[in-house]
Amino acid sequence: MAEKSPKPISEVKITEKASELDGQIHADSRLVRIALDAMGGDNAPSAIVEGAIKAVEAMDDIEIILVGINKVVEAELSGKLGSKHRIRIAHAEEVIGMDESPSIAFRKKKKSSVHVGLRLVSNGTADAFVSAGNTGATMATASVILRTLQGIDRAAIAVVLPTQTGKTVLLDAGANVSCKAGQLYQFGMMGSMYAKHALEKEIPRVGLLSIGEEDNKGNITTRKALEIFSKSQMNFIGNVEAKLLYKGIADVVVCDGFTGNIALKISESVAEMIGAFLKVMFRKNIVTKFAYLLLKSSLRDFKKKVDHREVGGAPLLGINGAVFISHGSSDAKSIKSAIAAARKFVAENVNEHICKCIEKAVDLSNDEDEEDKQNGLWGQFKKKIGFGT
Repeated sequence: MAEKSPKPISEVKITEKASELDGQIHADSRLVRIALDAMGGDNAPSAIVEGAIKAVEAMDDIEIILVGINKVVEAELSGKLGSKHRIRIAHAEEVIGMDESPSIAFRKKKKSSVHVGLRLVSNGTADAFVSAGNTGATMATASVILRTLQGIDRAAIAVVLPTQTGKTVLLDAGANVSCKAGQLYQFGMMGSMYAKHALEKEIPRVGLLSIGEEDNKGNITTRKALEIFSKSQMNFIGNVEAKLLYKGIADVVVCDGFTGNIALKISESVAEMIGAFLKVMFRKNIVTKFAYLLLKSSLRDFKKKVDHREVGGAPLLGINGAVFISHGSSDAKSIKSAIAAARKFVAENVNEHICKCIEKAVDLSNDEDEEDKQNGLWGQFKKKIGFGT
């Protein structure tokens, strides 16, 4: 029997409740269903919708659920879809602004595209959620609706960086301002599983970001973490200095979110500066313009290697579900890449591998302090979902 094509968008009922979407999703178990925040990001909804269309055109095993204000999303989709678009809409009547407080948005905007999209993952309607919107609100809401995996204290943002030898996973890139040594150890295990199954690193090399390669370098937390990593069964290579980050000596580099976010933002700034310098240099005179024509192909390859849009999004590792966070300035290419990354994450069952890794690991992170015990349940809860950071 021939497989039925999904209905055109004009025939799809726009739902007021996310739970009503279940019966409308194309029932092909081979499809990876990705809920996409159509209202999140500086360029939403146009860039988000365009990225979704590009993704379904390039990947025949995915289905996109655009989450947002139905009239706005429908207007963006109008006249842009073919007969087999594999795109649906889930209505969300509220939008979380990029500059809104994550804690206030989490409490007061229960009908936002972030809440609705994550509930679709929670109830099994979607396999993954992708957003270029408010990062803090996405992290906080995901931590409450989906919660963390068994054995994981905190989720971490894992960004993929280009290196001289390939790619490196850096985590945490901003979810946790401060961490305990045991939590850094958990980040290492999660990053290792992501590098192995999503980036196809057979035996990922794990390093700890510090101010020196020697064992006695770093603060109290990193030195304690070094002791834990050294006793683990991970392929741990020791401390990694920041100057070695892009040499590719490690497949996974672990740090707290404060350090990781600074490292990431500095890297983005340097990349922009190099790009600006090259433009000025090649436009200087007729000789440099001719040189550009000769190097055009090589420069295109170089740009592709360092272009963050090729990666698109960073997974929030440790969450009981596939959640990807994209840059606020994401364009259609970035969104398409983030969808591809989420598809790979789901197809490779990365969370399942993380859970197995945690189960097998020896508990080396016995560094609970009295502070958490004295903070009370609400204090611990706020810290766990990121409100305290």
